[in-house]
Amino acid sequence: MATARLAPGVALVTVPGQGLAVRTPDGEFLRVDTGTAAPDAVVERLTRGHGSPGDTGAQVPAQGSDSVGVGPSAPGTSGTQGTPGTPDGELERLAAAFDGAGYLAHEGDGTGGPLAGRTVAVLGDDVLTEPLTRFVRAEGGEVRRAKRLTDLPGEQSPDVVVWCLDSPVPQGLWDEADRLPADGTGWLRCHREGTTAWLEPLAAAPGDVTSADVRLRRLAATPAYRELAAYWAGSCTDDTGPAHTAASAALTACLLTADLIAWAAGRDGARRLRRVDLRDLTVDEHTVLPVPAVAPLTR
Repeated sequence: MATARLAPGVALVTVPGQGLAVRTPDGEFLRVDTGTAAPDAVVERLTRGHGSPGDTGAQVPAQGSDSVGVGPSAPGTSGTQGTPGTPDGELERLAAAFDGAGYLAHEGDGTGGPLAGRTVAVLGDDVLTEPLTRFVRAEGGEVRRAKRLTDLPGEQSPDVVVWCLDSPVPQGLWDEADRLPADGTGWLRCHREGTTAWLEPLAAAPGDVTSADVRLRRLAATPAYRELAAYWAGSCTDDTGPAHTAASAALTACLLTADLIAWAAGRDGARRLRRVDLRDLTVDEHTVLPVPAVAPLTR
């Protein structure tokens, strides 16, 4: 029989004078009606996971209310263990109710993490790609390392490409990658300009924000657009740092991993441009929109 215990993020709380409450992973507190079962026995049953709750006919904890009221079994039903109305029967009904509400985890359930089943191609500088690779694998994703976009075989194309640079982006380097979302491949990137790391939004579908969109928006937002364009074109002295530290690289990799997790979960976060100040690790963000296509000027 599979072992079942409280799911990660779920906790039982003994409230003086009130009995038991359950704290859900979202931080909501629900009261638990333990019936004839002793609260200590309920805690032991749901934390040590003796046995596996089955279909008992017990009422499932009500979502969105302030109680987890487990009423008596319907006539003619019984728990998997114990007699209805007895402490053992109450324990099994409570266990089944917690199970039905998703508050129990079973041995061997393991989902593999939020990036399970996703293939992430990682390109760029080791100071960023190494922590990113660790974090993606820790979240269940499969990582493919590459030096160039052309190193990725078309018949085994990744779900998303992440490109990390510890330097400004050379002119035209990301032009080909900007076309990935049109083919259904996710596209996420970051780079450093002086003491600032820029994390651009993940593009996953036609019309999402690309690197070219970000450049145009940044040029439009500064009076020094000629100077910025020249800087991007390489008309400047060598960048002598400060480069990423272990701390700033880990922070950047964490933020990129969070973007990947949001993308894998289908959450919309595709229009957020973030800046990390490498001197004090502060992060700010700005909404950025794609630049509409326009017809060429005619003479």
